[in-house]
Amino acid sequence: MAIDVTDATFQTEVIDRSHQVPVIIDLWAPWCGPCRTLGPIIEKVVDATAGKVVLVKVDTDQNPAISQAFEVQSIPAVFAMKDGKVVDGFIGAQPEHMVQQFVDGLLPTEGELTLASLLTEGTEGSFRAALEIEPGNEDAIVGLAELLIARGENEQALQFLARIPDTERTRHTAAKARVHITPDDDNDAILTALLDQVKTDEDARQQFVDLLELMGPLDPRTASYRKQLTARLF
Repeated sequence: MAIDVTDATFQTEVIDRSHQVPVIIDLWAPWCGPCRTLGPIIEKVVDATAGKVVLVKVDTDQNPAISQAFEVQSIPAVFAMKDGKVVDGFIGAQPEHMVQQFVDGLLPTEGELTLASLLTEGTEGSFRAALEIEPGNEDAIVGLAELLIARGENEQALQFLARIPDTERTRHTAAKARVHITPDDDNDAILTALLDQVKTDEDARQQFVDLLELMGPLDPRTASYRKQLTARLF
């Protein structure tokens, strides 16, 4: 069943949802004859996926912001979104076999389903198996690194993390592996002592940055210490 989406609900119902499941956006209007022909075909094909693909409908007359965002020149206009990005689309009414091909192209492959299952399992063995399928999978690498850190194999965890580009998640996990402690109020003394060393001692500078990473942006001290670090370095 299609979900009616408005300018106000587009972020939640389409962009956010597309990070969990492919979303098809059907832009239409009540006065559009081809739209009324295409709509039931798309609904039938999408319903047959049993939730693997979601269909949303946008009345372009009532929701001009969405139409402008997609630069719609004519309707029906259909777009597919995954992970917050448009990955496919077509303009005009299409026969059922063409719509079927369009939807089939959005369905996960067997490999993708296997990978998702392994990540959900969340064991060391499943994370390693996931990396056999996709060596650079961030979820598998971070998950495996967290398990290694929990049993003290911090260097091995850092080796895995070094395989992929830095992200907020990888920086936090790497900091955990290097620091070997859980931040608490005593960090003030540690950070104050490290400030005198950060300009000339690379290890001290890394430890200082790692502690701030573990404290996180919500800790009111973090911003102040970052400013002090910048002042010492420059």
